[in-house]
Amino acid sequence: MRNTVRAFIVVLLCCTTFHLLSQDKHHYQNDFSIENFTERRTKIMDTIGNDAIALVQGASGHAGFSVFRQSNTFYYLTGVETDHAYLMLNGKNRRTTLYLPHRDVGRESGQGKILSAEDHDLVKELTEVDQVKGIEFLSADLLRTGLIKSEVPLLYTPLSPAETGNDSRDELLYGQGRAASDPWDGQPTREALFVQKINAQFPQFEILDLSPILDSMRLIKSKEEIELIRKATQIAGLGIIEAMRSTQPGVYEYQLDAAAKYVFHLNGARGDGYASIIGGGTNAYMGHYFHKTDVLNDGDLVLMDYAPDYRYYTSDVTRIWPVNGKFDKVQKELYNFIVAYRDALFKFIRPGITSDEVLDKAAMVMKEYLVGKTFAKPAYLKAVQEGLKFRGHFQHPVGMAVHDVGVVRHVPLQAGMVFTIDPMIWIPEERLYIRIEDIALVTEDGVENMSAFVPSSIEDVERTIKEKGLIEFHPPTSLSFKK
Repeated sequence: MRNTVRAFIVVLLCCTTFHLLSQDKHHYQNDFSIENFTERRTKIMDTIGNDAIALVQGASGHAGFSVFRQSNTFYYLTGVETDHAYLMLNGKNRRTTLYLPHRDVGRESGQGKILSAEDHDLVKELTEVDQVKGIEFLSADLLRTGLIKSEVPLLYTPLSPAETGNDSRDELLYGQGRAASDPWDGQPTREALFVQKINAQFPQFEILDLSPILDSMRLIKSKEEIELIRKATQIAGLGIIEAMRSTQPGVYEYQLDAAAKYVFHLNGARGDGYASIIGGGTNAYMGHYFHKTDVLNDGDLVLMDYAPDYRYYTSDVTRIWPVNGKFDKVQKELYNFIVAYRDALFKFIRPGITSDEVLDKAAMVMKEYLVGKTFAKPAYLKAVQEGLKFRGHFQHPVGMAVHDVGVVRHVPLQAGMVFTIDPMIWIPEERLYIRIEDIALVTEDGVENMSAFVPSSIEDVERTIKEKGLIEFHPPTSLSFKK
Protein backbone atom coordinates (compact mmCIF):
# COMPACT_ATOMS: atom_id res chain seq x y z
CA MET A 1 0.00 0.00 0.00
CA ARG A 2 2.84 2.36 0.93
CA ASN A 3 4.54 1.64 -2.41
CA THR A 4 1.28 2.38 -4.23
CA VAL A 5 0.92 5.78 -2.51
CA ARG A 6 4.56 6.58 -3.27
CA ALA A 7 4.06 5.68 -6.95
CA PHE A 8 0.93 7.84 -7.11
CA ILE A 9 2.83 10.82 -5.68
CA VAL A 10 5.62 10.38 -8.24
CA VAL A 11 3.10 10.29 -11.11
CA LEU A 12 1.30 13.35 -9.70
CA LEU A 13 4.57 15.28 -9.43
CA CYS A 14 5.51 14.33 -13.00
CA CYS A 15 2.14 15.45 -14.31
CA THR A 16 2.34 18.70 -12.37
CA THR A 17 5.86 19.37 -13.65
CA PHE A 18 4.76 18.63 -17.23
CA HIS A 19 1.78 20.97 -16.84
CA LEU A 20 3.98 23.77 -15.53
CA LEU A 21 6.50 23.26 -18.32
CA SER A 22 3.73 23.30 -20.91
CA GLN A 23 2.53 26.63 -19.46
CA ASP A 24 6.03 28.08 -19.88
CA LYS A 25 6.18 27.18 -23.56
CA HIS A 26 5.06 30.33 -25.33
CA HIS A 27 4.32 31.06 -28.97
CA TYR A 28 5.78 34.11 -30.68
CA GLN A 29 6.53 34.73 -34.33
CA ASN A 30 10.02 34.14 -35.75
CA ASP A 31 9.66 35.71 -39.20
CA PHE A 32 10.66 39.23 -38.15
CA SER A 33 13.47 40.53 -35.98
CA ILE A 34 12.91 42.83 -33.01
CA GLU A 35 14.44 45.58 -35.15
CA ASN A 36 11.66 45.19 -37.74
CA PHE A 37 8.99 46.03 -35.17
CA THR A 38 10.93 48.79 -33.42
CA GLU A 39 11.64 50.48 -36.77
CA ARG A 40 7.92 50.43 -37.63
CA ARG A 41 6.92 51.87 -34.27
CA THR A 42 9.66 54.50 -34.46
CA LYS A 43 8.49 55.56 -37.90
CA ILE A 44 4.99 56.14 -36.55
CA MET A 45 6.29 58.29 -33.70
CA ASP A 46 8.47 60.23 -36.14
CA THR A 47 5.42 60.86 -38.33
CA ILE A 48 2.91 61.90 -35.65
CA GLY A 49 5.45 64.18 -33.96
CA ASN A 50 6.24 64.87 -30.31
CA ASP A 51 2.86 66.42 -29.49
CA ALA A 52 0.77 63.34 -30.19
CA ILE A 53 0.23 59.74 -29.17
CA ALA A 54 -0.92 56.76 -31.21
CA LEU A 55 -3.24 54.14 -29.72
CA VAL A 56 -3.85 50.85 -31.53
CA GLN A 57 -6.51 48.35 -30.51
CA GLY A 58 -5.83 44.67 -31.14
CA ALA A 59 -8.42 42.16 -32.29
CA SER A 60 -11.05 40.93 -29.88
CA GLY A 61 -11.44 37.26 -29.02
CA HIS A 62 -13.76 34.97 -30.92
CA ALA A 63 -16.75 33.22 -29.44
CA GLY A 64 -16.88 29.46 -29.75
CA PHE A 65 -14.01 27.40 -31.11
CA SER A 66 -12.69 29.78 -33.77
CA VAL A 67 -8.92 30.11 -33.63
CA PHE A 68 -7.83 33.63 -32.71
CA ARG A 69 -6.04 35.66 -35.36
CA GLN A 70 -4.57 39.02 -34.54
CA SER A 71 -5.46 42.08 -36.63
CA ASN A 72 -2.96 42.83 -39.37
CA THR A 73 -2.18 46.26 -37.96
CA PHE A 74 -1.44 45.05 -34.41
CA TYR A 75 0.62 42.13 -35.67
CA TYR A 76 2.53 44.47 -38.01
CA LEU A 77 3.60 46.61 -35.05
CA THR A 78 4.18 43.98 -32.35
CA GLY A 79 3.98 40.37 -33.55
CA VAL A 80 1.90 39.68 -30.43
CA GLU A 81 -1.06 37.32 -30.88
CA THR A 82 -3.00 37.97 -27.67
CA ASP A 83 -6.61 39.09 -27.95
CA HIS A 84 -7.87 42.33 -26.34
CA ALA A 85 -4.41 43.90 -26.43
CA TYR A 86 -3.60 47.62 -26.85
CA LEU A 87 -0.49 49.47 -27.96
CA MET A 88 0.36 53.08 -27.06
CA LEU A 89 3.10 55.00 -28.87
CA ASN A 90 3.92 58.24 -27.05
CA GLY A 91 5.49 60.78 -29.37
CA LYS A 92 6.38 63.07 -26.48
CA ASN A 93 8.58 60.74 -24.45
CA ARG A 94 9.20 58.23 -27.28
CA ARG A 95 8.05 55.33 -25.13
CA THR A 96 6.00 52.33 -26.19
CA THR A 97 3.58 50.55 -23.86
CA LEU A 98 1.81 47.27 -24.50
CA TYR A 99 -1.38 46.56 -22.53
CA LEU A 100 -2.38 42.91 -22.17
CA PRO A 101 -5.14 41.01 -20.33
CA HIS A 102 -4.24 39.19 -17.15
CA ARG A 103 -3.49 35.49 -17.07
CA ASP A 104 -6.46 33.16 -17.52
CA VAL A 105 -5.25 29.92 -15.94
CA GLY A 106 -8.33 27.96 -16.97
CA ARG A 107 -8.02 29.01 -20.59
CA GLU A 108 -4.30 28.27 -20.66
CA SER A 109 -4.87 24.78 -19.26
CA GLY A 110 -6.85 23.97 -22.38
CA GLN A 111 -5.02 26.03 -25.02
CA GLY A 112 -1.45 26.45 -23.78
CA LYS A 113 0.34 29.60 -22.72
CA ILE A 114 -1.11 32.96 -23.82
CA LEU A 115 1.14 35.99 -23.39
CA SER A 116 -0.40 38.14 -20.67
CA ALA A 117 0.36 41.10 -18.42
CA GLU A 118 2.04 38.74 -15.95
CA ASP A 119 4.64 37.95 -18.63
CA HIS A 120 5.87 41.54 -18.72
CA ASP A 121 9.58 40.68 -18.64
CA LEU A 122 9.24 38.00 -21.33
CA VAL A 123 7.10 40.23 -23.59
CA LYS A 124 9.54 43.14 -23.22
CA GLU A 125 12.35 40.78 -24.21
CA LEU A 126 10.43 39.50 -27.25
CA THR A 127 9.18 42.87 -28.52
CA GLU A 128 11.48 45.52 -26.95
CA VAL A 129 8.51 47.66 -25.94
CA ASP A 130 9.34 49.89 -23.00
CA GLN A 131 6.51 48.76 -20.71
CA VAL A 132 4.00 45.93 -20.43
CA LYS A 133 0.94 46.52 -18.24
CA GLY A 134 -2.56 45.26 -17.59
CA ILE A 135 -5.41 46.82 -19.58
CA GLU A 136 -6.75 48.58 -16.48
CA PHE A 137 -3.77 50.99 -16.56
CA LEU A 138 -4.60 52.35 -20.02
CA SER A 139 -7.02 55.09 -18.89
CA ALA A 140 -4.66 56.48 -16.27
CA ASP A 141 -1.74 56.33 -18.68
CA LEU A 142 -3.66 58.40 -21.22
CA LEU A 143 -3.69 61.13 -18.57
CA ARG A 144 -0.05 60.58 -17.66
CA THR A 145 1.10 61.14 -21.23
CA GLY A 146 1.32 64.82 -20.39
CA LEU A 147 -0.44 65.61 -23.63
CA ILE A 148 -3.71 66.17 -21.81
CA LYS A 149 -2.27 69.54 -20.71
CA SER A 150 -1.75 70.61 -24.30
CA GLU A 151 -4.11 73.09 -25.86
CA VAL A 152 -5.36 70.44 -28.33
CA PRO A 153 -3.86 67.01 -27.44
CA LEU A 154 -3.70 64.75 -30.49
CA LEU A 155 -4.49 61.04 -30.44
CA TYR A 156 -4.04 58.92 -33.57
CA THR A 157 -5.86 55.61 -33.91
CA PRO A 158 -6.83 53.54 -36.99
CA LEU A 159 -10.30 54.45 -38.21
CA SER A 160 -10.36 51.94 -41.06
CA PRO A 161 -11.79 48.48 -40.30
CA ALA A 162 -9.28 45.98 -38.94
CA GLU A 163 -8.39 43.01 -41.14
CA THR A 164 -8.43 39.85 -39.04
CA GLY A 165 -8.36 36.96 -41.48
CA ASN A 166 -9.43 36.27 -45.04
CA ASP A 167 -10.78 39.77 -45.48
CA SER A 168 -9.65 43.03 -47.07
CA ARG A 169 -10.51 46.59 -46.23
CA ASP A 170 -12.56 47.21 -49.37
CA GLU A 171 -14.81 44.23 -48.67
CA LEU A 172 -15.07 45.15 -44.98
CA LEU A 173 -16.18 48.66 -45.91
CA TYR A 174 -18.81 47.30 -48.32
CA GLY A 175 -20.03 45.05 -45.52
CA GLN A 176 -20.28 47.99 -43.15
CA GLY A 177 -22.29 49.86 -45.77
CA ARG A 178 -24.72 46.97 -46.15
CA ALA A 179 -25.14 46.68 -42.38
CA ALA A 180 -25.70 50.42 -42.03
CA SER A 181 -28.55 50.26 -44.55
CA ASP A 182 -30.34 47.64 -42.43
CA PRO A 183 -32.53 49.37 -39.82
CA TRP A 184 -32.55 46.17 -37.76
CA ASP A 185 -28.78 46.00 -37.68
CA GLY A 186 -26.65 49.03 -38.41
CA GLN A 187 -24.46 48.82 -35.30
CA PRO A 188 -21.45 51.16 -35.05
CA THR A 189 -18.17 49.62 -36.12
CA ARG A 190 -15.64 48.51 -33.51
CA GLU A 191 -13.41 51.41 -34.54
CA ALA A 192 -16.28 53.89 -34.13
CA LEU A 193 -17.10 52.51 -30.69
CA PHE A 194 -13.46 52.81 -29.66
CA VAL A 195 -13.41 56.48 -30.67
CA GLN A 196 -16.69 57.04 -28.82
CA LYS A 197 -15.22 55.57 -25.63
CA ILE A 198 -12.09 57.71 -25.89
CA ASN A 199 -14.20 60.83 -26.47
CA ALA A 200 -16.49 59.95 -23.56
CA GLN A 201 -13.59 59.58 -21.11
CA PHE A 202 -11.20 62.16 -22.53
CA PRO A 203 -13.02 64.73 -24.67
CA GLN A 204 -9.86 66.87 -24.65
CA PHE A 205 -8.24 64.67 -27.29
CA GLU A 206 -8.59 65.45 -30.98
CA ILE A 207 -8.88 62.07 -32.70
CA LEU A 208 -6.96 61.66 -35.95
CA ASP A 209 -6.80 58.70 -38.33
CA LEU A 210 -3.66 56.57 -38.09
CA SER A 211 -4.68 54.39 -41.07
CA PRO A 212 -3.10 56.55 -43.83
CA ILE A 213 0.27 56.46 -42.04
CA LEU A 214 0.10 52.69 -41.64
CA ASP A 215 -1.06 52.25 -45.24
CA SER A 216 1.95 54.08 -46.64
CA MET A 217 4.25 51.96 -44.47
CA ARG A 218 2.66 48.67 -45.48
CA LEU A 219 2.77 49.53 -49.18
CA ILE A 220 6.56 49.11 -49.42
CA LYS A 221 7.46 45.59 -48.37
CA SER A 222 10.62 44.74 -46.46
CA LYS A 223 12.80 41.82 -47.52
CA GLU A 224 11.23 39.73 -44.74
CA GLU A 225 7.73 40.53 -45.95
CA ILE A 226 8.70 39.76 -49.55
CA GLU A 227 9.97 36.36 -48.46
CA LEU A 228 6.64 35.57 -46.77
CA ILE A 229 4.68 36.71 -49.84
CA ARG A 230 6.99 34.60 -51.99
CA LYS A 231 6.25 31.53 -49.87
CA ALA A 232 2.52 32.28 -49.93
CA THR A 233 2.74 32.58 -53.72
CA GLN A 234 4.60 29.28 -54.01
CA ILE A 235 1.95 27.55 -51.91
CA ALA A 236 -0.83 29.18 -53.93
CA GLY A 237 0.75 28.02 -57.17
CA LEU A 238 1.23 24.48 -55.90
CA GLY A 239 -2.43 24.40 -54.88
CA ILE A 240 -3.57 25.55 -58.33
CA ILE A 241 -1.26 23.03 -60.01
CA GLU A 242 -2.78 20.25 -57.89
CA ALA A 243 -6.25 21.43 -58.89
CA MET A 244 -5.22 21.34 -62.58
CA ARG A 245 -4.04 17.76 -62.19
CA SER A 246 -7.30 16.81 -60.48
CA THR A 247 -9.54 18.34 -63.17
CA GLN A 248 -11.70 16.21 -65.43
CA PRO A 249 -15.36 16.22 -66.49
CA GLY A 250 -17.59 15.16 -63.60
CA VAL A 251 -15.41 16.65 -60.85
CA TYR A 252 -17.11 19.29 -58.71
CA GLU A 253 -15.81 22.81 -58.19
CA TYR A 254 -15.57 22.22 -54.44
CA GLN A 255 -13.35 19.21 -55.04
CA LEU A 256 -10.72 21.43 -56.67
CA ASP A 257 -10.99 23.64 -53.60
CA ALA A 258 -10.34 20.58 -51.42
CA ALA A 259 -7.25 19.61 -53.43
CA ALA A 260 -5.77 23.09 -53.08
CA LYS A 261 -6.62 23.30 -49.37
CA TYR A 262 -4.72 20.07 -48.75
CA VAL A 263 -1.64 21.60 -50.36
CA PHE A 264 -2.07 24.81 -48.36
CA HIS A 265 -2.23 23.09 -44.99
CA LEU A 266 0.46 20.59 -45.95
CA ASN A 267 2.84 23.50 -46.48
CA GLY A 268 2.11 25.34 -43.24
CA ALA A 269 -0.72 27.72 -44.14
CA ARG A 270 -3.33 28.36 -41.45
CA GLY A 271 -6.10 28.51 -44.06
CA ASP A 272 -7.45 30.82 -46.75
CA GLY A 273 -6.07 34.21 -47.63
CA TYR A 274 -9.54 34.68 -49.13
CA ALA A 275 -12.39 32.39 -50.10
CA SER A 276 -11.49 30.47 -53.24
CA ILE A 277 -13.01 31.55 -56.55
CA ILE A 278 -13.55 28.41 -58.62
CA GLY A 279 -16.01 28.70 -61.49
CA GLY A 280 -16.64 26.26 -64.29
CA GLY A 281 -18.29 27.44 -67.52
CA THR A 282 -20.40 30.56 -67.13
CA ASN A 283 -19.85 30.57 -63.35
CA ALA A 284 -16.45 32.11 -64.09
CA TYR A 285 -18.21 35.16 -65.51
CA MET A 286 -19.01 36.20 -61.95
CA GLY A 287 -15.81 37.80 -60.69
CA HIS A 288 -16.22 36.60 -57.10
CA TYR A 289 -18.10 33.34 -57.48
CA PHE A 290 -17.75 31.52 -54.15
CA HIS A 291 -20.46 28.85 -54.18
CA LYS A 292 -18.39 26.06 -55.79
CA THR A 293 -21.36 23.66 -55.95
CA ASP A 294 -21.51 22.80 -59.65
CA VAL A 295 -20.03 19.93 -61.63
CA LEU A 296 -17.37 20.64 -64.26
CA ASN A 297 -18.49 19.88 -67.81
CA ASP A 298 -16.61 18.66 -70.87
CA GLY A 299 -15.84 21.53 -73.24
CA ASP A 300 -15.93 24.24 -70.58
CA LEU A 301 -13.12 26.23 -69.05
CA VAL A 302 -12.67 26.44 -65.27
CA LEU A 303 -11.19 29.50 -63.54
CA MET A 304 -9.44 29.26 -60.19
CA ASP A 305 -8.31 32.21 -58.05
CA TYR A 306 -6.93 31.18 -54.66
CA ALA A 307 -4.11 31.75 -52.15
CA PRO A 308 -3.38 30.86 -48.51
CA ASP A 309 -3.03 32.80 -45.29
CA TYR A 310 0.62 32.08 -44.57
CA ARG A 311 1.99 33.65 -41.37
CA TYR A 312 -0.21 36.75 -41.81
CA TYR A 313 0.66 37.20 -45.51
CA THR A 314 -1.06 36.03 -48.66
CA SER A 315 -0.84 36.10 -52.44
CA ASP A 316 -3.26 36.27 -55.39
CA VAL A 317 -2.84 33.88 -58.32
CA THR A 318 -5.38 32.96 -60.99
CA ARG A 319 -5.36 30.46 -63.84
CA ILE A 320 -8.02 29.22 -66.25
CA TRP A 321 -7.88 25.88 -68.06
CA PRO A 322 -10.01 23.39 -70.06
CA VAL A 323 -11.97 20.85 -68.05
CA ASN A 324 -11.23 18.08 -70.58
CA GLY A 325 -7.53 18.92 -70.70
CA LYS A 326 -7.37 20.39 -74.23
CA PHE A 327 -8.02 23.96 -75.37
CA ASP A 328 -10.18 24.07 -78.47
CA LYS A 329 -9.46 26.47 -81.34
CA VAL A 330 -11.63 29.30 -80.02
CA GLN A 331 -10.34 28.95 -76.48
CA LYS A 332 -6.76 29.04 -77.76
CA GLU A 333 -7.33 32.30 -79.65
CA LEU A 334 -8.68 34.09 -76.60
CA TYR A 335 -6.37 32.50 -74.06
CA ASN A 336 -3.22 33.26 -76.09
CA PHE A 337 -4.27 36.91 -76.21
CA ILE A 338 -4.52 37.02 -72.40
CA VAL A 339 -1.09 35.42 -71.90
CA ALA A 340 0.50 37.77 -74.43
CA TYR A 341 -1.13 40.74 -72.69
CA ARG A 342 0.23 39.56 -69.33
CA ASP A 343 3.74 39.36 -70.80
CA ALA A 344 3.41 42.82 -72.37
CA LEU A 345 2.38 44.38 -69.06
CA PHE A 346 5.31 42.83 -67.20
CA LYS A 347 7.69 44.06 -69.89
CA PHE A 348 7.31 47.69 -68.83
CA ILE A 349 7.10 47.52 -65.02
CA ARG A 350 10.04 49.19 -63.28
CA PRO A 351 10.67 51.83 -60.59
CA GLY A 352 9.57 55.33 -61.54
CA ILE A 353 6.94 54.38 -64.12
CA THR A 354 3.21 54.71 -63.41
CA SER A 355 0.43 52.19 -63.95
CA ASP A 356 -1.01 54.38 -66.72
CA GLU A 357 2.28 54.35 -68.58
CA VAL A 358 2.55 50.57 -68.22
CA LEU A 359 -1.00 50.10 -69.54
CA ASP A 360 -0.49 52.47 -72.45
CA LYS A 361 2.79 50.89 -73.52
CA ALA A 362 1.38 47.36 -73.21
CA ALA A 363 -1.72 48.34 -75.22
CA MET A 364 0.52 49.52 -78.07
CA VAL A 365 2.33 46.19 -78.06
CA MET A 366 -0.98 44.32 -78.12
CA LYS A 367 -2.30 46.37 -81.03
CA GLU A 368 0.69 45.12 -82.99
CA TYR A 369 -0.05 41.61 -81.73
CA LEU A 370 -3.56 41.79 -83.18
CA VAL A 371 -2.37 42.71 -86.67
CA GLY A 372 -3.26 39.77 -88.92
CA LYS A 373 -4.99 37.86 -86.10
CA THR A 374 -8.46 36.48 -86.79
CA PHE A 375 -11.14 35.42 -84.32
CA ALA A 376 -14.00 33.00 -84.76
CA LYS A 377 -16.67 35.63 -84.05
CA PRO A 378 -16.91 39.43 -84.25
CA ALA A 379 -17.83 39.44 -80.55
CA TYR A 380 -14.43 37.94 -79.72
CA LEU A 381 -12.54 40.62 -81.66
CA LYS A 382 -14.65 43.27 -79.96
CA ALA A 383 -13.83 41.78 -76.54
CA VAL A 384 -10.07 41.92 -77.05
CA GLN A 385 -10.26 45.43 -78.48
CA GLU A 386 -12.27 46.57 -75.48
CA GLY A 387 -9.71 44.84 -73.30
CA LEU A 388 -7.04 47.23 -74.56
CA LYS A 389 -9.04 50.15 -73.15
CA PHE A 390 -9.71 48.61 -69.74
CA ARG A 391 -7.50 49.99 -66.95
CA GLY A 392 -8.11 47.28 -64.39
CA HIS A 393 -5.50 44.86 -65.75
CA PHE A 394 -3.09 46.66 -63.43
CA GLN A 395 -4.77 45.75 -60.17
CA HIS A 396 -4.24 46.02 -56.40
CA PRO A 397 -1.46 45.72 -53.80
CA VAL A 398 -0.96 42.33 -52.13
CA GLY A 399 0.55 41.64 -48.72
CA MET A 400 -1.09 41.07 -45.36
CA ALA A 401 -4.43 41.18 -47.21
CA VAL A 402 -5.23 40.04 -50.73
CA HIS A 403 -6.53 43.54 -51.54
CA ASP A 404 -3.81 45.13 -49.48
CA VAL A 405 -3.72 48.73 -48.27
CA GLY A 406 -1.89 51.48 -50.12
CA VAL A 407 -2.02 52.81 -53.66
CA VAL A 408 -0.16 51.47 -56.71
CA ARG A 409 -2.21 53.06 -59.49
CA HIS A 410 -1.40 56.50 -60.93
CA VAL A 411 1.73 56.88 -58.77
CA PRO A 412 5.40 56.26 -59.62
CA LEU A 413 6.26 52.66 -58.76
CA GLN A 414 8.86 51.98 -56.10
CA ALA A 415 11.02 48.97 -55.32
CA GLY A 416 9.27 46.82 -52.73
CA MET A 417 5.76 47.31 -54.10
CA VAL A 418 3.87 44.05 -54.65
CA PHE A 419 0.67 43.98 -56.72
CA THR A 420 -1.28 41.91 -59.22
CA ILE A 421 -1.23 41.99 -63.00
CA ASP A 422 -4.63 40.70 -64.04
CA PRO A 423 -5.41 40.79 -67.80
CA MET A 424 -9.02 39.87 -68.56
CA ILE A 425 -11.72 39.97 -71.23
CA TRP A 426 -15.50 39.62 -71.12
CA ILE A 427 -17.78 38.26 -73.83
CA PRO A 428 -21.28 39.02 -72.46
CA GLU A 429 -23.07 37.38 -75.39
CA GLU A 430 -21.82 34.00 -74.17
CA ARG A 431 -21.14 34.92 -70.53
CA LEU A 432 -17.55 34.00 -71.20
CA TYR A 433 -14.78 35.48 -69.06
CA ILE A 434 -11.09 34.74 -69.44
CA ARG A 435 -8.24 35.97 -67.26
CA ILE A 436 -5.03 34.98 -65.52
CA GLU A 437 -3.41 36.77 -62.60
CA ASP A 438 0.19 37.02 -61.45
CA ILE A 439 2.11 38.67 -58.62
CA ALA A 440 4.47 41.50 -59.59
CA LEU A 441 7.32 42.56 -57.29
CA VAL A 442 9.01 45.82 -58.26
CA THR A 443 12.77 45.41 -57.86
CA GLU A 444 15.55 48.01 -57.87
CA ASP A 445 15.99 47.69 -61.62
CA GLY A 446 12.80 46.07 -62.94
CA VAL A 447 10.18 43.54 -61.95
CA GLU A 448 9.90 39.91 -60.87
CA ASN A 449 6.89 37.74 -61.66
CA MET A 450 6.68 35.83 -58.39
CA SER A 451 4.11 33.39 -59.80
CA ALA A 452 5.85 32.74 -63.13
CA PHE A 453 6.34 29.08 -62.20
CA VAL A 454 2.58 28.42 -62.31
CA PRO A 455 1.77 26.95 -65.76
CA SER A 456 0.39 29.56 -68.14
CA SER A 457 1.39 28.57 -71.66
CA ILE A 458 -1.06 26.28 -73.43
CA GLU A 459 1.56 23.54 -73.65
CA ASP A 460 2.43 23.70 -69.94
CA VAL A 461 -1.21 23.84 -68.84
CA GLU A 462 -2.23 20.85 -70.98
CA ARG A 463 0.80 18.87 -69.84
CA THR A 464 -0.03 19.57 -66.18
CA ILE A 465 -3.65 18.47 -66.57
CA LYS A 466 -2.47 15.12 -67.96
CA GLU A 467 -0.63 14.38 -64.72
CA LYS A 468 -2.47 12.40 -62.07
CA GLY A 469 -3.90 14.54 -59.30
CA LEU A 470 -4.92 14.09 -55.70
CA ILE A 471 -8.57 13.44 -56.52
CA GLU A 472 -7.59 10.60 -58.86
CA PHE A 473 -5.42 9.00 -56.20
CA HIS A 474 -8.03 9.57 -53.49
CA PRO A 475 -11.47 9.90 -55.12
CA PRO A 476 -14.42 10.89 -52.93
CA THR A 477 -16.18 7.97 -51.34
CA SER A 478 -19.88 7.26 -51.01
CA LEU A 479 -21.39 8.68 -47.83
CA SER A 480 -24.03 5.95 -47.53
CA PHE A 481 -23.19 3.85 -44.50
CA LYS A 482 -24.67 0.55 -43.41
CA LYS A 483 -26.75 0.65 -40.27
